[in-house]
Amino acid sequence: MKKRSQPVLKKRRTVPREAASTRHLKVAISDKEIRRRVRELAKQIDHDYQGKTLLVVGVLENCLMFMVDLVRDLTIPVAYSFIRSQVRDSDSGLVAMREITYIPPVNLGGKDILLVDGILQSGVTLDYLCRTVLAQRPASLRIATLLDKNDERKVDIPVDYAGFKVSGKFLVGYGLGYQDQYRSLPYLAHMIQRQMGTRRAAARI
Repeated sequence: MKKRSQPVLKKRRTVPREAASTRHLKVAISDKEIRRRVRELAKQIDHDYQGKTLLVVGVLENCLMFMVDLVRDLTIPVAYSFIRSQVRDSDSGLVAMREITYIPPVNLGGKDILLVDGILQSGVTLDYLCRTVLAQRPASLRIATLLDKNDERKVDIPVDYAGFKVSGKFLVGYGLGYQDQYRSLPYLAHMIQRQMGTRRAAARI
């Protein structure tokens, strides 16, 4: 009796989840460019804080990848902590109100503080955080940001260490997300061929 051959089942080719989720992205700043620029900023910070211990305070969540790489490239003594700002809009009454709150992680008085964020746009939130930190009388306060979108500035806030000056298109990756996606990408990319909705949902003010 002839043995009946079993049908050969072809494996369905599946697209990796990450590849599927990045089809609508176009690389704007590569991981090599980012790493080179972060090392340059670290050298500058090392020089400026020579002989001092620096407290690096990151503004979550956008700061995370930038701050981790920056701290690892520093050679000066460093301590670090994180803060998270909460922004709430309300339309009670005739005037739209914006409420920003945050909890200081440690006592900042008398310390050299470097406030680190992933992107600086309008500057409203970062200006509030700076004023709140200064109220604790630190020895010094400077700002580092991966991206500086100065064409969207509403508050004149000085940036001491800026990775890249950018304008125009919305960027994701390297800690920056859209609807809680893309933060883990090692590069920065433009979003294309996709309805993004309003930028307010994705961007930090």
